Formats: sequence, structure tokens, C-alpha cells
Amino acid sequence: MATQVQLFCSYHLNYRPPPWSARLDLSPRHSPIPNTTTLLKAQRYRHWDLRSSAVAMLHQNPVVSDICATGLSAAIALSLLRIWQETAKRRIFDQKLNRKLVHISIGLVFMLCWPLFSSGRRGAILASLTPGVNIFRMLILGLGIWKDEATVKSMSRFGDHRELLKGPLYYALTVTLACAIYWRTSPIAIAAICNLCAGDGFADIVGRRFGSWKIPYNRDKSIAGSISMALAGFLASLLFMHYFASFGYVRESWEMAFGFLVISLASALVESLPISTKLDDNLTVTVTSLLVGSLVF
Repeated sequence: MATQVQLFCSYHLNYRPPPWSARLDLSPRHSPIPNTTTLLKAQRYRHWDLRSSAVAMLHQNPVVSDICATGLSAAIALSLLRIWQETAKRRIFDQKLNRKLVHISIGLVFMLCWPLFSSGRRGAILASLTPGVNIFRMLILGLGIWKDEATVKSMSRFGDHRELLKGPLYYALTVTLACAIYWRTSPIAIAAICNLCAGDGFADIVGRRFGSWKIPYNRDKSIAGSISMALAGFLASLLFMHYFASFGYVRESWEMAFGFLVISLASALVESLPISTKLDDNLTVTVTSLLVGSLVF
């Protein structure tokens, strides 16, 4: 009884109805005194709402907060890129492995920073500036206008700066568009980035080491690589679904999980086709994720 009274006082003195209040059974046909279960739900949703708002607010002014979030996420991405540049320069990893580690980590770590921004269109646009700058970088590096050997080594297969005009450029375009257009409330953005980064990245790493069993219709691809791509893209999508659901941006469900599975399988299938070798798998995987995602979500 004491617990119920304490919750009742907390409810009326401190509780501000969240957007989920429609989900709570507070209709007039019931007693005006909410029961313990209702109060616990209210407290949980209130805590969830406050935690989400606190993360997305680095300053009292929301515009300044988004600007601070832009600087912080850019600093994190740049620092990570500098680390991979050093590993490439010191030849700690094989060049192809180093390139794939960049491929896997940059987009996923950047997506971890999305809760720092506000939920409106301004937050999405400012967040997309970080990968958007990389579009410009890939263009001037790929065209040879600006020389940066460390970046070229960390992002290219053979150390040719012109390679940056293909895969790395498509990569930056994908992350930028997924951020600016779909943003963190869309499972399509999660699927596109996770299959591009985790899926395609692990497909190459695993395929090079355990890819003796080749795909009959494309001898450049392996069974192990395609299986690892589907698994990595799917598992990464599930993890980010849970991550964004903890902030209230998406709602976890078996239907969403099944949609991620369909997208990952379709992306792995398209990546295994010869057309992905002739074009670029960063392009084909992205297009597949977006098209299939628009059908299943």
C-alpha cells in the first residue's frame, strides 16, 4: 500500500504525460487513481523520454547543441580515420585488410553518434555534413587535385588515387544520403549502412581467408564470403535496431527483424553476382538495400 501511495504522489507531482500516453490505459471509464502497473509504465516511458532528450542536447540552445554534435561526431570520425591511416603507413595490417577495417568501422561509428543530434530535419542535415565533406574529399583526392598518400593507402586496393572515385565515393554518398533522407527513425537507413559497412566488409575479409569454395556463377566470389556478408549485415542491423530503440527512435519487433533478414540476404545475393564485380559492390549493395527496404518496411 505504501508503495502504491508513493507512486501515486510521484505520478501527480512529477509526471508530465509523454507522447506514449495514448498507450497507457488512462481512459475515464477506469478509476481516476491509476494502478501500480500503469504508474510503473508511466515512470518507465518518462525515464526513456528524458534519457533520449538528454543525449540529444549538448547545450541549452538546440541549434548550438546540433552544431556541437556536428563538431563532436566529425572529430570522432576524423580521429578514427587517422588511426587507420597510421596503421596503413606503418604496415601493421595488410593493405587490403586495413582498407576493409576502415570500410567497416567509419560508417558504423558515425551512426553511433546520431543520438547526439536533435530529431528534426535540422539534426539530420547537420549530421550528414560529416560524411558529406568526405564526398568532396574523395573527389579532390581521386582527381589528383590534392595529394594525401596516407588516405589513399588506407582506402584503396592498389594505392591508386583514382580508386577513390569508385568505392570510397559511393560509400560516402550512401552514408550521407541515408542520414539526410531517412535518418535514425527509418529501418531503411539502418539496413543500408549496416549491409554496406559490416556486410560488405566482412564478406571480403572472410572470403579472402576461407573462400576456397567459389560461387559457380562468379569465380571472384566465395560461398563463405556471401554467407558472412548476410550474417554480418543482419546482426549489425539487429544491434542498431536495439540501439536506436533504446532512445525511442524505432520500435523493436520481429517484423522489423525479419525485414532486416530479407534485406541482408538480398544484398548478399546481389553482391555475389558478376554485375557487382563490373560496377562496384558499394553501389549495388546500397541500391539493393534501399529498393528492398522500401518494399519490406
